[in-house]
Amino acid sequence: MVEVTFQGNPVTVSGNEVKVGDTAPDFTVLNNSLEEVSLSDYKGKKKLISVVPSLDTGLCSTQTKKFNEDAGSVDNAVVITISNDLPFAQAKWCANEGIDNAITLSDHKDLSFGKNYGTVMDELRLQARSVFVIDENDKVVHVEYVSEGTNPPDYDAAVDALKSL
Repeated sequence: MVEVTFQGNPVTVSGNEVKVGDTAPDFTVLNNSLEEVSLSDYKGKKKLISVVPSLDTGLCSTQTKKFNEDAGSVDNAVVITISNDLPFAQAKWCANEGIDNAITLSDHKDLSFGKNYGTVMDELRLQARSVFVIDENDKVVHVEYVSEGTNPPDYDAAVDALKSL
C-alpha cells in the first residue's frame, strides 16, 4: 500500500498499486468535452501520465506545464494529466494558461483511474500526486508515488524513462 501525506498529514490512499513491469490497467475518464476516454485510446503510443490533486494550484499547474514542455516533443508519445477536477475547470485552466495541446482528463465521475492505479486519497477525494510512464505495449516502465502530496515529482526521472523507450 502506498504511504502518502498531504500537507504533512497522513492520508489513506486506496486502489491497486501499480509497479514497474505491470501491464498498465485500463481506466475510463472524461475529456474536456465530457467524452469517455480510456487507456486503449492511446494504443501504440508511449504515455507519460501525470497525476495531480488539482490543476488550479501552483505546483499542479507547474507539473502539468513542465511535463508538457519537457516530454511533449518525444516521438510517438502523449503527455496526459489526470485529476479529479471537473472537465469544465480543466478546460478553463488550459484556456487561462494558453495551453492548447495539453491532454487533461477528469477522474471525478467514478474514480476509475484512481482505483486502478492506487491514487485515490480517500479523505480528500483527490488524486495523490504521481507519475506513470507506459510503453507502446502498455507495460509500465516508471512509477512514482510522491510521498508528500505538496512536493513535486522527479521530473527528470520520468522524462528520461519516456525518452529511453
